[in-house]
Amino acid sequence: VKTKSPASQMHRRLLLFFSAACVASAYTVAPQLDEAAKNALDALNRILELAGADPEALADALRNSEMASVVAELPEGASRAEPLRAGGADGLPVVLAHGMGDSCFNRGMQSITEDVGKHLGVYSVCIPTGESRVADTINGFLLNMDDSVDVFAKAVLADPKLSKGFNAIGFSQGNMLIRGYMQKYNEPSVNAWLSVHGTVSGVAGLPDCNPAADAGFPTLCQDLASILGRLAYNELVQNFLFQADYLRIPTEVSAYARHSQLAAWNNEASDAFDTSIAENFAKTRILAMIKAEKDRMVFPNEGEWWGAFEDGAFDRVLSMRETNWYRQDLFGLKTADEHGKIFFNSTAGDHLQFSESELLGWVDQYFAQTIVETSVGAPQ
Repeated sequence: VKTKSPASQMHRRLLLFFSAACVASAYTVAPQLDEAAKNALDALNRILELAGADPEALADALRNSEMASVVAELPEGASRAEPLRAGGADGLPVVLAHGMGDSCFNRGMQSITEDVGKHLGVYSVCIPTGESRVADTINGFLLNMDDSVDVFAKAVLADPKLSKGFNAIGFSQGNMLIRGYMQKYNEPSVNAWLSVHGTVSGVAGLPDCNPAADAGFPTLCQDLASILGRLAYNELVQNFLFQADYLRIPTEVSAYARHSQLAAWNNEASDAFDTSIAENFAKTRILAMIKAEKDRMVFPNEGEWWGAFEDGAFDRVLSMRETNWYRQDLFGLKTADEHGKIFFNSTAGDHLQFSESELLGWVDQYFAQTIVETSVGAPQ
């Protein structure tokens, strides 16, 4: 299964969209940016007008952009004819969450949802954050992260088939819905969480623009990331753009700690510490983290294994156990690791490039009642 990756022209439009919202917030605090801000506001207004006048066109543009993380439909006849066993690995249903630009109403997510349920012999459902393909796609951008989690949770709580708990599969950004649900609700609880190329530690750069010091265009990509970080950490943008909510720029950690929704989830926020986050997080028994070795969407890709850039620069990537949130056990990650709950695996290619056999193999391995520890060991 591969990410949808069409024309660069739409990619540039979406970058403009994100940048416009950021600059629009800067306009309220930096009058000297008047002209640039007005131009950006004009661009943002055109996007918002399109959302109102022709939301289907906007949804199609988002889905077809290079920033989208869209899973392809499984080939006809690809799914296994027989389930793993009657009642599934542990009898629990499976909830799936899609990536940025995708939708539960797209045939790709529908086919994967059907395939997983059929393979396990259990109820499976993809939970959208909008009531239609158009609304679900647009909400993946224009409904902020916290509000998206609340919509997701409301759907979980309304489904009687999920009342005794469930296993969960997230693709790319969809893992933020699952992580947020686990930390804020987790009742009924997530038994096992399979995170496929998830943005679980946030992102520190634009797609195809790696800000790491040893990457191809470090100065340009670092400058772009730093600019986005300086402009994204304020109430307007945090309440507006989903992607801004999990942006974690290592050179802007002070503003990040004050304003970011992700900082609050990590208990890195400067004004509050929420003990219930770790308590809820502890209810989940298995966290299976899948990293794309050649990911060009999530920077650093070590974030898919709970790592991140070291604070202050883009020149060193920390593994999970080196991060502050692990060492200080800010939201329960260290405790989960010490109890043997975290498993690591990887795919060889780019973002959301995986096969049906790989996906069902992870399902067999991590959703079974007895976990056989054949996964890649935890990074030191």
